[in-house]
Amino acid sequence: MASFSKSLHFYPSPAFTWDPHYHRWNSLSEHAEFLSEKSVWLPGWYMIELLVDRSVTTVAASFRFEAGKRTFNIDMPLRVGKLSKRLVYVPWGVKRVAFRPMNAEGHFSLPHFRLVWVTPSFARDRLLQRLINIHQDYRDITQQEASAIVRERARERGESWRRTVIREYESTYISLCSRRNYRLWVRKFEETPDPAKMRADIQARQLELLGIYYFYIPVADFHTVDALDTTLSSLQNQSLDNWKAVLLPAEACAAEVRQHIEALVVQDPRITVSESPLEPAQTALSSSAWVSLLCPGDRLSVHALYSLAGSAGADLIYSDEDETDADGMRHSPLFKPQWNPDLLLSQPYIGGAVWVRGDKLPALMPAGGLPCATSVGNWQAKLALNALAAGVETGAVNIKHISRILFHRASPFTLSPADDYVSLVRLSLQEMHCSAQVVPGRVANSARVKWPVPSPQPLVSLLVPTRDGVEILKPCVDAILERTDYKHFELLILDNQSSCTKTLAYMEEVEQRDSRVKVLRWNHAFNYSAINNFGAKHSNGDIIGLINNDVEPIDGEWLTEMVSQASRPEVGCVGAKLYYPNGTIQHGGVVLGVGGVAGHAHRFFQHNEEGYAGRLQLVQNLTAVTAACLLVRREVFEKVGGLNEPDLAVAYNDVDLCLKVYELGLRNLWTPYAELYHHESISRGADDTPKKRARALKEARYMREQWGPLLDKDPAYNPNLTLAHEDFSLR
Repeated sequence: MASFSKSLHFYPSPAFTWDPHYHRWNSLSEHAEFLSEKSVWLPGWYMIELLVDRSVTTVAASFRFEAGKRTFNIDMPLRVGKLSKRLVYVPWGVKRVAFRPMNAEGHFSLPHFRLVWVTPSFARDRLLQRLINIHQDYRDITQQEASAIVRERARERGESWRRTVIREYESTYISLCSRRNYRLWVRKFEETPDPAKMRADIQARQLELLGIYYFYIPVADFHTVDALDTTLSSLQNQSLDNWKAVLLPAEACAAEVRQHIEALVVQDPRITVSESPLEPAQTALSSSAWVSLLCPGDRLSVHALYSLAGSAGADLIYSDEDETDADGMRHSPLFKPQWNPDLLLSQPYIGGAVWVRGDKLPALMPAGGLPCATSVGNWQAKLALNALAAGVETGAVNIKHISRILFHRASPFTLSPADDYVSLVRLSLQEMHCSAQVVPGRVANSARVKWPVPSPQPLVSLLVPTRDGVEILKPCVDAILERTDYKHFELLILDNQSSCTKTLAYMEEVEQRDSRVKVLRWNHAFNYSAINNFGAKHSNGDIIGLINNDVEPIDGEWLTEMVSQASRPEVGCVGAKLYYPNGTIQHGGVVLGVGGVAGHAHRFFQHNEEGYAGRLQLVQNLTAVTAACLLVRREVFEKVGGLNEPDLAVAYNDVDLCLKVYELGLRNLWTPYAELYHHESISRGADDTPKKRARALKEARYMREQWGPLLDKDPAYNPNLTLAHEDFSLR
């Protein structure tokens, strides 16, 4: 990187005010920006380095480069507490730059901001490496191969290599917030079946499409003719006509609505009125029929039945969904994971877009039959919980998720009463003969299941690798000993050739002070996997705990919660909620594929934020969690061969461990009720030397070769969400 740095002189617009007490700016508009003084900018590649401490998490900075009448813009997603960097090519003629620190109202400060001119070779290396790490079309290839793809695309477009690589590079920085940018995403990025292909496919597969979809529609006294027509029109506009609408009008329905229903039945033979409103028609209970509920105002997407027709063999199907406003505009998308039992016990995440096969309905249907209009949400939530119970007891329910929005809700998914999900989960656990306490969760319509700790309590072996750094090790060990309510554990300090006299003295002192502490010596080169395998081999616990030497428990409940989850026979690895020292999120679970291999969900969110669909506050199944604080039963750890010593000495060994456990058929789990601070990688340091960088790239290549298909399609995530960022923004 060249040493030249552009001198930055920016002037605030009136939409900013300065707060001298807190030494920060207040942005009064999401469009507020700073303007540079007019000067001539040296053309070429620049690296933008930007650190913005702000009051709003999911925002981006942006820059506008002005060259007379020609301008171009770039966006730059921000990371809380971390320096953000990105390349930009500045052409001849740029005389002014407009800088918007964040596209939201709020307060912020700028600890670091500069534009550094860099050499073309440096820029080329960074451009191609980001494409390999982030862009889905460049996965698992070398820089030479990536450059060849860019060259071919440039030839096809009739443009320069530089213009094409800029286009590809910029696409990796697109961060579409589902709250702000959903309509843009729908217009430009939503994948919907091509109508011509759909028609051809339907003709070729007619024999597979003979099933009938029954939509039961409870009609209450508050529903209007227009709302009912909206729903029925969405059925009539389907590319397939294998559906029936069964209306369930309440006795108090308005006369106008009743008269309209009578006319509808005459006009369209597929629309009927149920004579037995509590029970589905007998014809809807066959293996070739599917049953679902709609409320007046709800709409199906135009390709819904076509998409559902490809789900042969499933017993229950659910899809992604969104909401519509009074003008019919779509908003608030809910992109769901694949079947996630522990998330379902925390929240009715399946929502309203659910279809059940007719012959399975009698066994899964909630008591009382079909619901009235005000209890549709409760009925759908209990149906999903019944499917969970049936699957636990018999394994006979095949559940499939379609990662496409097939359902547009007219109003938010709610339960009646609003806090009733606790009682629904409690009832379902009783029906599953599970002994657990159920209490309200941290977000609306959620529950927390407090699983019992086995008796007698299992011994937990906490493995803490370390080398010198007593200023890091001592707060960690002392906090675990002092702030852990669960007392039946041993703490093994795995000393990797410490030479600091203060560190050695502390290890000797704490070993003598607390009988649960033991120091084991590992006199070999650093290999995180080997050190922990060594510690596990010399430990005595029924449960292995992988603990970084730079974590600190926040309260005493953390280990009790993790032991109770790890002791469940269906659960494999259990991860915790980790915070940076400033209180922002360091680890909310792992999302596979982010950045090429894996990233931490909701990283840099504020500690009290709910996250995407509340998931930052909910117990859930994740495909992987970090070993900075991870518990797993010894039998499971040994069955998968522990951590991978030869291939993953430093990075990704925890993800690899979790994926091996996942392949056993166990559910890895993340809980927000085990909370610790994590001073990330302080003791090991960053990968900032050529040797370390080469090792990191080698380990990333191993993960791509070993787990590539799973890394690109995390079952606990959703393919419509980004793999470029850790904020659950849109792909």
